[in-house]
Amino acid sequence: MNDDRASKLAGLMADIIRDLGEDATREGLAKTPQRAAKAFSFLTKGYEEDIDSVVNGAVFSTDNDDMVIVKNIELYSLCEHHLLPFFGKCHVAYIPAGKVIGLSKVARIVDVFSRRLQIQENLVRQIAETLMKYTSAEGVGVVIEAQHLCMMMRGVEKQNSVMTTSCMLGSFREDGATRAEFLSLIGK
Repeated sequence: MNDDRASKLAGLMADIIRDLGEDATREGLAKTPQRAAKAFSFLTKGYEEDIDSVVNGAVFSTDNDDMVIVKNIELYSLCEHHLLPFFGKCHVAYIPAGKVIGLSKVARIVDVFSRRLQIQENLVRQIAETLMKYTSAEGVGVVIEAQHLCMMMRGVEKQNSVMTTSCMLGSFREDGATRAEFLSLIGK
């Protein structure tokens, strides 16, 4: 984050603190605007990341056509409706059609899109479509299970609610057996 942006964001954070009725200059809050600006910049760093740079050419030829699954990728995001966190797990699978992507790149793709203001329904599709684009896979399946603080801390205040979304592309959408194998292997 550049200095001008950091300063502007810190000023806005100080305004929020004052508008809430607090003294933004008291000891415990004096440096909070700068810390909050830095935190929000980190939590939304996906806007500054380029998928091509993240993938960085880590797509390799293969003869393998068996399902590749990466389970339990942690994700942290901010709900675009309330700016409150949601967090959970992402499960990703694809069936290679001549190409595989570096393992860490799958998690990095999840991070790029989750580190933006989001709704889970869009996040799951963005991950799936990106994997399909870079691997030209026969099919891609993505499932996200997440807890949303906008439901837990405010509104209906349901502490144990978990939202599950999925996006199935290619053979995962068209072939019930492929979809069932994926869901079984991730325990769903």
